[in-house]
Amino acid sequence: MLKQAIPKILVIDDEETLRYTVETFLLREGYELDTAESYKDGVDKLSDSNFDLILTDIMLGDGTGVDILREVNKRNMSCPVILITGYPNIETATDAVREGAYDYIAKPVKKSVILQKVAMALRHKAVIDENRKYQSNLDAIFRSVKDAIVTVDDELIVLETNNAVKDICGFLPEEIKGKPFNALQLNCQGECHNAVAETIKTKKPVEMRRIECKHEQRPDGVISVSTFPLKNPQGGTYGCVMVLKDETRLVRLESELHERTHFHNIIGSSGKMQNLYSLIENLSSVQTTVLIAGESGTGKELVADALHYHGERCDKPLVKINCAALSEELLESELFGHIKGAFTGATAERVGRFQKADGGTIFLDEIGDISNKMQLRLLRVLQEGEFERVGDSDPIKVDVRVIAATNKELHKMVKSGNFREDLYYRLNVVQLAIPPLRDRRQDIPAMLDHFLNMFNKKLNKNITKISEDVQRMFMSYSWPGNIRELQNTLEFAIVLCSGSTITVTDLTPEFIDSNKAVLGPVDKSADERQTIIQALKKTGWNKARASRLLGIDRKTIYAKITKYNIVEDRA
Repeated sequence: MLKQAIPKILVIDDEETLRYTVETFLLREGYELDTAESYKDGVDKLSDSNFDLILTDIMLGDGTGVDILREVNKRNMSCPVILITGYPNIETATDAVREGAYDYIAKPVKKSVILQKVAMALRHKAVIDENRKYQSNLDAIFRSVKDAIVTVDDELIVLETNNAVKDICGFLPEEIKGKPFNALQLNCQGECHNAVAETIKTKKPVEMRRIECKHEQRPDGVISVSTFPLKNPQGGTYGCVMVLKDETRLVRLESELHERTHFHNIIGSSGKMQNLYSLIENLSSVQTTVLIAGESGTGKELVADALHYHGERCDKPLVKINCAALSEELLESELFGHIKGAFTGATAERVGRFQKADGGTIFLDEIGDISNKMQLRLLRVLQEGEFERVGDSDPIKVDVRVIAATNKELHKMVKSGNFREDLYYRLNVVQLAIPPLRDRRQDIPAMLDHFLNMFNKKLNKNITKISEDVQRMFMSYSWPGNIRELQNTLEFAIVLCSGSTITVTDLTPEFIDSNKAVLGPVDKSADERQTIIQALKKTGWNKARASRLLGIDRKTIYAKITKYNIVEDRA
């Protein structure tokens, strides 16, 4: 066991009697003492030793106790200073506090008073030393971490950062400390701010994988963002810490090796997805119209996001509209805007989506569902870069990149006369075809991991595994609804799951019915009791699903369970 160090105290006083009195009081309490009889002597002593506490008379022959205090502050010493004064008043106390004195003692000095104040001052120093040690360790950790670390308070004011912020974000730590985080000129389309704001609001961690963060020194920068709430000892939160991990080199290497598992928010490492990533990169800097084709639920909107945020217009607006969700009249007003009085209910002027997207990108989802009239209006925008608002005849010029998406075969619609041929060729300058999920099944495990983590946080769950039976079902299913269906199916299972592993019993009855072959055949040659037990085990002892697997109704299986005295055995 380490022996506790004896506190060392310096007493400075030009009166020998007072110096001796104070010295006697403190020596009897076991403190280590040193004394000085003048200001100069005291300053010399400060150079020789480290003291835990200084007691000094405020009036010294060749200086003052306040001068001693200033010298202590100048040398950045952590020891408290107690002033001894014969004439205590408000002015004396104010001067002492302003200069940083811990306390003062009035003459004549009383033993009880001096011992009490010395003990309190030494406890105060112990706290200061512990805090300095903690801060020093924290600073060392901050400096040694290669990831950028930023802490903010509840008002999004930057509290602390480390030096890695300069390399990753392009900021000097002193440039952003004390400033509102949302006022910084961020290079990641505000994704970092969104993550921090969400953690402050929800008091939950947020993770964002591989988002772009570009500046002059890192034009192709890619980072991953993690945010965590800062909690006080009472369990409340007082801010957020954000960790930014530089993944630029890893992404560059994966690109060279054609083994990227993620691209923006798109997940997949299959060969078809690698080709898609390369096409997106090549098209990002080319301001041509792009048609994204793919079945419903394949992630066409994510591809549009990647095209925009990976290109030159990333700092400009990305405006989206689902063309199938609106009637012709509403769609026309939404896209092109209208003037006041253009039609019944047009009580005010409206700015259209094309005008809002000026300088940026507009994403027209479900383009195959627009009417002939809207096809003609859209064709003019693509040809001439201008349009008129509803009810107005003045043309408005815009510089907008158009990205369209459809789950229909537009070339067949052209042949049948349901889609304008000239518009089709204007839209189909470059086509990106997103493969359905059944054609890239090797990407399913990565998607399951991603959605499992996402829904665990969203639903406050702690599910760690997916059973082998369920994984086989997910891998063999045709997924007509693609990634959207996969996501919804897994979310349902996570909501229903009461343990740490998703089993067949957590899946929807419809999904189980579609995967009976995957569960494996029930051995009908065995005796009836064993057949029922086998079906119950395959469905996690869910009687309703076991009955469907056997092709009998629920009443029958309940009767058979009672007849054969079948008891659930999850082992």
